[in-house]
Amino acid sequence: MGSRFEFIAVSGDSVSAKKSIQIGISEVRRLEQMISSWDDNSETSRINQNAGIMSVEVSPELFGLIKRSKKVSVLTDGIFDISYASMDKIWKFDGSMTTFPDSSLVKESVAKINYQDIELEPQSQSVFLRKKGMKIGFGGIGKGFAANVASKKMRESGIENGVVNAGGDLISWGNQADGKPWQIAVTDPKDKKKTIGWLDISNTAVVTSGNYEKFVEFNGQKYTHIINPKTGYPVFGTRSVTIICPDAELADALATSVFILGEKKGLELINTLKGIECFLITDRDELKSSSGLQINYL
Repeated sequence: MGSRFEFIAVSGDSVSAKKSIQIGISEVRRLEQMISSWDDNSETSRINQNAGIMSVEVSPELFGLIKRSKKVSVLTDGIFDISYASMDKIWKFDGSMTTFPDSSLVKESVAKINYQDIELEPQSQSVFLRKKGMKIGFGGIGKGFAANVASKKMRESGIENGVVNAGGDLISWGNQADGKPWQIAVTDPKDKKKTIGWLDISNTAVVTSGNYEKFVEFNGQKYTHIINPKTGYPVFGTRSVTIICPDAELADALATSVFILGEKKGLELINTLKGIECFLITDRDELKSSSGLQINYL
């Protein structure tokens, strides 16, 4: 999924621990084959290939992920939208971009972004993208989804304490080997080698979206990989957003959403959601948090 995955299993039996980690790895690989936009044979690619042509029957697992993604789109008034992938050829953050994208191309691609044009047929478990050229992608929710599933499978194998970290999308259960809660560092977005504080968590997901991992620069200006689907352009104003909630998939989607919404609207949204907290750093290096968050600052 383009990220490093880490698995921790705490057990008095090393054989059981290693076995559970292998189960977690296998699950992530299986899910990647399902949701990858780069694999022409994946279910996601088949949906995209048939955009504007016909519906595609998919597995219940993928159907459920798309259905939940649309619910987050409704919650965020379209700020979170998996059909953002219609812009996949406009902005590239792999070092290959040398010129600023043409505004007409950006405008054309944005016209294809609309979660309401993703049709779901529950009876046949099929998905149809109404417009030709539409694409869906799970860059804003896929890692959290994978972390959820992998952790569930590891728990089912008998591991009562552990962590799955999907490149910053982390879910924990139980405690550390010493019985204390897991301690999760909050990265300083200006220096990834430093932290600004930590969170004590158990049976909780912590997901961070930041502008320091993937970006391009033009004329000294940094453009992050997090793009507003309503404008087609990268977002400014925020350096990083951290979401804390029991579900890694939801935390992943909300981290992206709050980053785009910005400080005021983003925190207003989180403060309306029970059991979910948020911590963000603005581009002015101001630290802001939701009403119920407890963080240990260095």
